[in-house]
Amino acid sequence: MRHTPHYLLTDPDEVRRLIRENPWTTIVSHTATGLVASHYAFLLDEEASTGDEIVLVGHVGRPDEVAHELGQHEVLLIVQGPHGYISPSWYAPGDIIPTWNHVTAHLWGTPEILSDEDNLAALDHLTNHFEQHVAEPRGLHLDPEYSRRVARGTVGVRVRVSRFDARAKLSQNKPPEVVDRIVAALEGDGPYAHPGLAGEMRRLHDPRNP
Repeated sequence: MRHTPHYLLTDPDEVRRLIRENPWTTIVSHTATGLVASHYAFLLDEEASTGDEIVLVGHVGRPDEVAHELGQHEVLLIVQGPHGYISPSWYAPGDIIPTWNHVTAHLWGTPEILSDEDNLAALDHLTNHFEQHVAEPRGLHLDPEYSRRVARGTVGVRVRVSRFDARAKLSQNKPPEVVDRIVAALEGDGPYAHPGLAGEMRRLHDPRNP
């Protein structure tokens, strides 16, 4: 990503929060046959992610583990938070250049392949993590044998992040009154409304907001 110092996101806690709230992840591998990309849900390993450590757990469907040569080399995981178009019509008169605000993290690490049992446990945790928000949750425990058969079609991975490069580009270069107009527009009902992005801007520009 472009290196703009005042957009850098260096706090591991904020990167962990980004992963927590945006689990849909892009995996990119530079393999012997070229670049390979896939998309899967990864969760933050809360127990392992302490101090400066960031650890993700997820899975890929077979044969993606072969296509990515998982475990043989470093991969790049891309976590994309809220993002959206910022119209210059929200700026001061005479300012005509639009932009795109976003919160994004690039994470590097070499995947560890999970055992069959650990993979099943990770799939169970992944399902329960999302099912907890529905009225009548369903989990793998409802049919253990069927769940085991389905799990054989996946490969679980754990990625201990060795380094990351993250950005929170949220109009830090604009005066407070313009930031307020951008947030109001994002929270409105216009064509580029984006409450999630507005929330990220409020969080950055007013740390008192959760």
